Amino acid sequence: MPHRIRISDGVRRALDERRAVVALETTLIAHGLPQPDNLEVAHDAEALVRAEGGVPATIGVIAGVATIGLDEGELELMATTSGVPKLSARDVPVAAALGVNGATTVAATASLAAQAGIRVFATGGLGGVHRAANESWDESADLDMLARTPIALVCSGVKSILDVPATLERLETLGVTVVGWRTTSFPGFYLTDSGRSIDWSVASESEAAVVIEARASLGAGGGVLIANPIAPEEQLDPATHDRVLSAGLTALDDRSVRGKAVTPFLLDYFATATGGASLEINKRIIRNNARLAARIACALAGGAGGS
Repeated sequence: MPHRIRISDGVRRALDERRAVVALETTLIAHGLPQPDNLEVAHDAEALVRAEGGVPATIGVIAGVATIGLDEGELELMATTSGVPKLSARDVPVAAALGVNGATTVAATASLAAQAGIRVFATGGLGGVHRAANESWDESADLDMLARTPIALVCSGVKSILDVPATLERLETLGVTVVGWRTTSFPGFYLTDSGRSIDWSVASESEAAVVIEARASLGAGGGVLIANPIAPEEQLDPATHDRVLSAGLTALDDRSVRGKAVTPFLLDYFATATGGASLEINKRIIRNNARLAARIACALAGGAGGS
């Protein structure tokens, strides 16, 4: 049988009526957060999008079918079933062929969302270039997918466990438009400021919509990254962050953790070492980005972006 993308009735109606739709990923549900926080945050993100006037479209693969707009049962499946594989864009065809369930990463979610006609996507943090990538060649597929996919991604920068300067260099090389949400400091996920600056910022949802429309109308292709920092008073204490990161990187080497296991290992290490503080920040970031993405999607749908 031909493989397909299934769009839920609610999301399809919203797209047909040119209303605001926000894509949400499932890797953070299946792999990024522990139970029961994962399902709670999935519900919160969807509720926040609705509260701002948008329609949430949580994306995953269900029994081999790429699904745009998971229902309650499918959300619970992602949150409570052990062993759900993490699917990057390259993995989705295999999951479809084998008829299995899978949680989509930023790269896979962006690709599927764009195919459905969704223009705005919210997540926690973007994948990036890993430390010592000059030896491992470890770079997230998120970067290349964002360069090739016409979608606006609202995130809180990249996780500080990655090589932030190298990630920004790659984004520049790939031609991804990067703007800060009311800042010219690139956020570091747990931290308000990664210590790296960016050239452009937007001050309102309508300005963000103008940038998104301008990129599309000028034929640039690819995506826009809107970096939304956590408030300074809500960030992880920078001294604590630096100490835990240093210890976590040492533990990574001592245990020979490599590849896909690196990010989950370090996130778990942070959560344990900070007594759960990093987990609470992670949850807050996801909620903040869902809210902002919905407002930008509404500005686009309302024509605030002009033409």
